[in-house]
Amino acid sequence: MKLSHRERIERTITGQPVDRPAVSLWRHFPVDDQTPEGLARSVIHFQERFDFDFIKITSASSFCIKDWGVEDEWQGNPEGTRQITQQPIKKKDDWSVINPISIKQGSLADGLRSAELVRKNTPDSTPVIQTIFSPMSQAKNLVGKDKLTTHIRLYPKEVKQALQTITDVTIQFVQECQALKLDGIFYAVQHAQYSILSLPEFKEFCEPYDLQILEAAKSFWFNVGHIHGTSIMFEELCSYPVQVLNWHDLETSPSLDEGQQLYKNGAVCGGLRQWETLAYDSPDHVKKEAREAIERTKGSRFILGTGCVTPIIAPDANIFAAREVVEEFAGSRG
Repeated sequence: MKLSHRERIERTITGQPVDRPAVSLWRHFPVDDQTPEGLARSVIHFQERFDFDFIKITSASSFCIKDWGVEDEWQGNPEGTRQITQQPIKKKDDWSVINPISIKQGSLADGLRSAELVRKNTPDSTPVIQTIFSPMSQAKNLVGKDKLTTHIRLYPKEVKQALQTITDVTIQFVQECQALKLDGIFYAVQHAQYSILSLPEFKEFCEPYDLQILEAAKSFWFNVGHIHGTSIMFEELCSYPVQVLNWHDLETSPSLDEGQQLYKNGAVCGGLRQWETLAYDSPDHVKKEAREAIERTKGSRFILGTGCVTPIIAPDANIFAAREVVEEFAGSRG
C-alpha cells in the first residue's frame, strides 16, 4: 500500500500497519522568520526539498512575547535561534506589565499569517502543525532563564497572574490556528526538568496552564508534545493529551523503546541526535542511527525525527539521508 503523509501519520498514531515509518525534521529559519512571508516561503521550500510526512512551523521563539516588550536579534547561533537582548521583567512589580494583548496585531498576527500561508500552499494530504511554547517557556524569555526560578519562589502570586494571562492569550492563538485549518500544535515544554524545577513546582507553575492550552487544542487530531532538555519528567507528561511525544531520547532517559512502553496513547518521535549526528556526522551514520531507532520500536507507533530542531548547519546530505532511510522499509509491512 502507498499512503499519503496524512494517512501514514494517522495510522502511526493509532498503531496500525504503515507502508514505511514516518519521518520529519524541522529547523529554524533565522532572518527569514522576521516576516510572515519570509518564514512561510522558507518552511514551504524546506518541505518541497525533503518531502517529510508533516510540516512543523518553527517560528522564532520570541514571536509570542514580542508584544510584551521582548527584543531579540540574530547573532549567528548554529541552532538558528535568536538572542534575547531586552526583557521587560526585572523586578517583582514588572510582572504587572503582562496584560492581555490582541492576537490580531503585532507579532502574534504575523505568526498567524505565516501559518495561513503555509497551510494555503501545502496539500491537505500533508499535516501542518504550529509551534506553541508553554506559558512557563514564554515567561522564561520575559524575565531570563537565570532569574525565572528565583522569581517563582519569591513572587509566586505575581508570576501566576502573568502565567494565566499568557495562557489566555495563547488559547486565543490556538483557536485561531484551528480556524486556519491547521492539523495540530507542537507543544514545547521546556521546564519539565528536575535540574530546573522540583516536581511540586512543575505541578504548580506549569501543568495547570499546560492543560488549559491542551484542552483548547483537543479538537486537533495531531498534537505533538515536546519535552525539552535532560533529566526530564517523562512519566508525568505521559498523561498530557497529545498524540505524539518527542524528547531528546539519545541524551536523556527514557530511551526511545522505553518511552514507547511508558507512553501508550500515541506515537513517539525521535531516534536521531541533532548535533553529534545530524550536524557533525556523515550520511552513513545518520542512516545507521535511524535504522537502530526503527529496530528498537519495530517501526510501530514511531516517527523518525530528532530530539529538537535540526541545526541550520546540518548538511543537506544528512537531512536527505534521514528522509531516504525509511524508504528501505517500504512494503515490508502492512
